[in-house]
Amino acid sequence: MIHLEKIDHRNVWDVIDLKVFRAQRYFVASNTISLVQAYSVRDSDTRAFPFAIYRDKKPVGFLMIGYNEAASYDAFDVEPAEVLKNNYSIWRLMIDKRYQGRGYGREAIRLALDFIRTWPCGKAEYCSLSYEPENTRAAELYHALGFEENGEMDGDEIIAVLKL
Repeated sequence: MIHLEKIDHRNVWDVIDLKVFRAQRYFVASNTISLVQAYSVRDSDTRAFPFAIYRDKKPVGFLMIGYNEAASYDAFDVEPAEVLKNNYSIWRLMIDKRYQGRGYGREAIRLALDFIRTWPCGKAEYCSLSYEPENTRAAELYHALGFEENGEMDGDEIIAVLKL
């Protein structure tokens, strides 16, 4: 149904042009900001894997997987959640407003977990993600895929984990 492609010079502008509904802007960083974050951790102990989500040849969303996201907190005066240390995370997920409600988010998470289980940064115990408490649609999706809250927060966001 869908597939992931690495972001490069051929598709970066298409990914930047993807947008969520106005009411959802609070729930996810822009793809531009996410790509800046991916680039900014290149020389750190954090790894970022940004992907475009495609249906056939059409980009429909953006996904970024992280590893050891906690190391990127060194630049801030904030203590990272414990689960962000030496584990994988689904750092970003967004489906363009024109393509929501078609199951692409669910399938993208499954593809992300398939990628994570290739252990590109080595084995880990968990995959985590976080979401705003008001984002009930995201919470329902993540719970349906087996993610469970672990009691930790990432700023104002609830953290949910899946044992790998």
